[in-house]
Amino acid sequence: MVVLNRIYTRTGDAGETALGNGARVAKYSLRVNSYGTVDEVNATVGLARLHAAGTDMDTQLAEIQNDLFDLGADLCRPDMERDKDAEYTPLRMVDAQVKRLEKQIDSMNDALEPLRSFVLPGGSALAAHLHLCRTVARRAERLVMELASLEEINPAAVQYLNRLSDWFFVASRIANDQGRADVLWVPGKHR
Repeated sequence: MVVLNRIYTRTGDAGETALGNGARVAKYSLRVNSYGTVDEVNATVGLARLHAAGTDMDTQLAEIQNDLFDLGADLCRPDMERDKDAEYTPLRMVDAQVKRLEKQIDSMNDALEPLRSFVLPGGSALAAHLHLCRTVARRAERLVMELASLEEINPAAVQYLNRLSDWFFVASRIANDQGRADVLWVPGKHR
């Protein structure tokens, strides 16, 4: 259990932070930037939830927020093997979390007509916020993929981020009256 009885520690005043295994790294390191951006995704999901209150989508977004904390915990622990001196087994994303997103995407997509154009971010307030979630999730994915090119990363973490941006896209269409209120791109419309 986490106990937060003191918020500031002064340990980061010199520009370093501790990873989940206790190692000290620069706050601008790629790993910290990766899980920091996952945290940013979580904050954007909180904004989207303001417009989804009381709906099934709000319940799903709450699950996603919890998953994103799991993902941050996974990414902040660089060593994939359990350290024999660790107090607990590191929390890792699992395939079931990816599969849950896929099942939800498929269910939402079944209610939508196929797209014949790209969709502009917007429409309803919820859809616009979900598009923001999608773009921040894509940035997080790019950072995690860059990190994965340098260090071992849990494959389920990468897959989760990839599915998550798809989830946000399909959910934005649902939020736009099942896609009927999508704002479609018209190439060259204002030339």
